[in-house]
Amino acid sequence: MGPTPDTVIIGAGQAGLTTSYWLTQLGVEHLILDRRDSLGGAFQDRWDGFYMNTPNLSLDLPGMPYDGDDRDAFISRDAVVNHFRRYAELISAPVHTGVDVTRLSAAPDGGFHLETSLGSLRARSVVLATGAYQVPKIPDLAAKLPAGMTQLHTNDYRNPEQLPDGAVLIVGTGQSGGQIAEELHATGRDIHLSVSIVPEAPRRYRGQDLIYWMLETGKHGPDYGVNALTTEALPSPALRFAPNPLLSGTDGGHAIHLRELGRRGMHLHGHLETIDDGDITFSDDLPDRLAAVESVFAQRSGRAIDAYIAAAGIDAPEQPPPPPDSWLPLDQVELNLVDSDITSVLWATGFKLDFGLVDMPLVDEWGYPKHTRGVTGIPGLYVVGLPWLTRHYSAIVGGVGLDARYVADRISGP
Repeated sequence: MGPTPDTVIIGAGQAGLTTSYWLTQLGVEHLILDRRDSLGGAFQDRWDGFYMNTPNLSLDLPGMPYDGDDRDAFISRDAVVNHFRRYAELISAPVHTGVDVTRLSAAPDGGFHLETSLGSLRARSVVLATGAYQVPKIPDLAAKLPAGMTQLHTNDYRNPEQLPDGAVLIVGTGQSGGQIAEELHATGRDIHLSVSIVPEAPRRYRGQDLIYWMLETGKHGPDYGVNALTTEALPSPALRFAPNPLLSGTDGGHAIHLRELGRRGMHLHGHLETIDDGDITFSDDLPDRLAAVESVFAQRSGRAIDAYIAAAGIDAPEQPPPPPDSWLPLDQVELNLVDSDITSVLWATGFKLDFGLVDMPLVDEWGYPKHTRGVTGIPGLYVVGLPWLTRHYSAIVGGVGLDARYVADRISGP
């Protein structure tokens, strides 16, 4: 890996690459280590039919703005992987793939000691750009499923052919759960959905894709006194882990509405509470859950976007209210897997952060790094690319560059 670098970036996804871009602009010698054998970050783990949930307009990267002719379209898994590979080549990113950093500790005489799969390394500064999708979360209930039941986390799902014939229970209705449910249902599968509290949202809002307004409000809202999408406005640190809205980039991009999935023939259930061999029980609050997921956007993100549009004097059409929808499925709280012909369970239960490689007091009681704008309390150690690092969009492609620039400036400073 060459001589001892000034700075090491751990992770070569969008956070690591954009940090590398800014460090290069500032003349800071550095290298990037990534445990994967190829570039493309966690997008390489997505299923075959995956499409970005954010439109092409959000593909802006420092030094490589989006220059395509369809800013509101959505690209596939392989296309976004190739996008990052082109970016790494364009900026001459000093990436070393297939290098797993297993331990990061403070060096006795200053700086850091890194233990890697290819040996030890010293660095003056280290940037943790390991992403928000580190360890799949699988509930303890998974161990209580009957022997022989096929079960996968969405991180390991690739396509419908991977699952045996029969119905599928999907636990969780975030972006992955919603999109995979649509994919499987389109093949004729019988789908059961255990509904989680992930807010629905309109794909288009006030004349633009929703992500456009979220990026604009996060970046420029504070200039007009609108801070609702900044970290300081979060009422609780727990909301740093709040899920993204239920949107899809497939079929040209669309919103996903749970009641509509139910009307199309999918079976909606409450929260999965117990598994007793082949008998499973859901919470009996499905009507309240559906009402909650439909109301959150208007109460929070929609209100912030409206405030920004008004404060900035932007000419944007009013958003018509969604039509009232009181449809409810049959109240099915108990289910037998055999009787329902359920042969597979997909855990669409998200991911958790893992900074176990850091042998220093880094994280708070939530497991989130203690930092100020990406600068941790450990001199020389930085973090980039986490949700709500400074703003709601801090982890997405079009938003990570601002945080990366700030961190790079701190690294290069006196």
